[in-house]
Amino acid sequence: MNTSLDISQNRPLLWLMAVACGLCAGANYYCQPLISSIQQTFQIAESQVALTVTFAQVSYALGLLFIVPLGDMLNKTKLIPYLMWAAAFGLMICATAVNLPMLWLGTIIAGLFSVAAQVLIPLAAMTVRPEKTGEVVGFLMSGLLVGILLSTSIAGLLSDLFHWKVIYALSAVAMLLLGLYLRGQLPSLPKLRISYFDIFRSMGKLLAEEPRLALRSMTGAFAFAAMSILFSTIALLLTQPPFNLADVMVGLVTLVGVFGALSTQLIGKWADRGYIKLLTCIGCFILAGSWLFLYFGSTSLLSYILGYALINLGLAMTHSCNQNVIFRLRPDAKSRINSIYMTLYFIGGACGSAAGVYAWHHGGWSTSCLTGLGFALAAAGFALWDQRHHRHSVKHPT
Repeated sequence: MNTSLDISQNRPLLWLMAVACGLCAGANYYCQPLISSIQQTFQIAESQVALTVTFAQVSYALGLLFIVPLGDMLNKTKLIPYLMWAAAFGLMICATAVNLPMLWLGTIIAGLFSVAAQVLIPLAAMTVRPEKTGEVVGFLMSGLLVGILLSTSIAGLLSDLFHWKVIYALSAVAMLLLGLYLRGQLPSLPKLRISYFDIFRSMGKLLAEEPRLALRSMTGAFAFAAMSILFSTIALLLTQPPFNLADVMVGLVTLVGVFGALSTQLIGKWADRGYIKLLTCIGCFILAGSWLFLYFGSTSLLSYILGYALINLGLAMTHSCNQNVIFRLRPDAKSRINSIYMTLYFIGGACGSAAGVYAWHHGGWSTSCLTGLGFALAAAGFALWDQRHHRHSVKHPT
């Protein structure tokens, strides 16, 4: 087994970890461009099918809360492959689903255990020098975000060429094989002597003792909520007049977000150099401004694409800065810190998806856009609060 603790020097392994992050995270997004096709297969209202996105994010949030903290008390090298195999089982249920409840069951299982990516990221953060944290975490986040974007595109393509279930079957096999390979390659780290109950008690203590963790978590939650409105409405908007796009074209639209995803490593490098405040401000500004383009996207596909690209860039910037801050708070509690942050992050995402569906059905696209703008402004408010707190704590250390 590879026991090297300088993972930044092992580029092939780092690439495989990034692929694993993308594969795990992408498992929760296959349904986005497939809502119309799933609705036609099961003859269920589209609003019910769209709830699949929310179920994926809620189950992922539960996995972040109850499973990711295990990374601080169990052997991560063994835990990660087992999580990937369990997620593969959930994906296979989706691939063989004969009704919507069965698809929901598979989605929930896949979402719950695909949090393997959020155990991989703290593992990487613990195996590099502090000055490399932002760069390495940013690299893995690039893999994660590109995986999400490619998952929707590939899902749409395979749906048009074959059937919407094909992506679930292929992903299950890929996750099974990659988990087998990583089991013998991941570095082994010492585990903490702490009980499962004590982990949750310590997480509450971390929130109380680290205000920046709470503030940055809320920043991330509202930023992701703003983005997640698009997750549950993109197919509803683009498969109807005036666009009438096929599944594959809906998936291709999301590819413009790849520029934001690929920027995370560069953002991480600049954050390591002390530009976190500036990058956070720019990210929040882009996040809010993207909704102007998205608003006009109801009649202009070009405007929608520009807005989608911008919101991905804004989210990538705020998320990368958030992680750069929180991973420096308590070096001995990276898994628990990541669990707190990502749990709130995906709770925000689930709320955003649900709010998107509700706004769509009760006020149309304009109401969805106003809701997204509200979430983006809330993220900016918490980011500003964090900066004021940090400035005060630097001037008046305890």
